Amino acid sequence: MATASEVEKLALDLAERERAILATHLLKSLPAVLDDADEGMAEALQRDKDLDANPNLGISVEQLEQQVKQRRA
Repeated sequence: MATASEVEKLALDLAERERAILATHLLKSLPAVLDDADEGMAEALQRDKDLDANPNLGISVEQLEQQVKQRRA
């Protein structure tokens, strides 16, 4: 059986989209840490549903970095 560090090394070699999908599956396999009544959690759950329904709503890491740079300028 592979160790966590071996699995991590393999996972980090995946393409960005594959890592994101894997991360989503792993996070969904864990018990909720925040209460669903929490406004932040409710917002995150809604955004997750929106992205599942329309993946084109998402942005790339590069687009996010550009937006952050623009806001800092």
